[in-house]
Amino acid sequence: MITPPIKIGITGTHSTGKSSFLEAVRQKLPPDLKVHRIGDFAVRAKELGFPILRRHNYESTLWIISECMRLEAEASLANDVVLVDRPVIDALGYLHAALRLSGRKIGDRRTAELTTIVKAHTPDYDLLVRTSLDDTIRIGEGRNQDAEFREAAASSIEALVSEIAPEAEVLTSSNQDEIVERVVALVSSRLAAVSR
Repeated sequence: MITPPIKIGITGTHSTGKSSFLEAVRQKLPPDLKVHRIGDFAVRAKELGFPILRRHNYESTLWIISECMRLEAEASLANDVVLVDRPVIDALGYLHAALRLSGRKIGDRRTAELTTIVKAHTPDYDLLVRTSLDDTIRIGEGRNQDAEFREAAASSIEALVSEIAPEAEVLTSSNQDEIVERVVALVSSRLAAVSR
């Protein structure tokens, strides 16, 4: 078992290829590895009654970040690779977009608290990937169709990643195979180190 597990995070606004990328990664990894995927934090937040998307607030962002970190820690107990669909930086990006479009504020202390958590935790991802928004690709069936918010979220996440994790890979509609191969190379390297 790889300890600590390799953690791959992919962030970006909705309907930009995150699920397809993670599935491609899973299919390329050695079948004997224990691979676990976590995500859908906003869906569970909504089910609990937290406001999301344009109504994202401090509480919903704090819950999503906390839940993401809790599940990452839990997954580390029994897996070699953890695939994180929407790592902690994602929730903060959505909050920034919601506040910008609505003109709301959450106060300096709360802003600093959430930012500090995200900055402290983001280096825990062995590889962070950010999707880029391609306006020509339609929003998926059953997804929120608010194009203005989708674009604002993409912009906010891009700004945060540039500030906090400038080394992150940028996934476009044409380079998925290259980035998947980088993930496979990273996993192979760690496996080789473990077997020495």
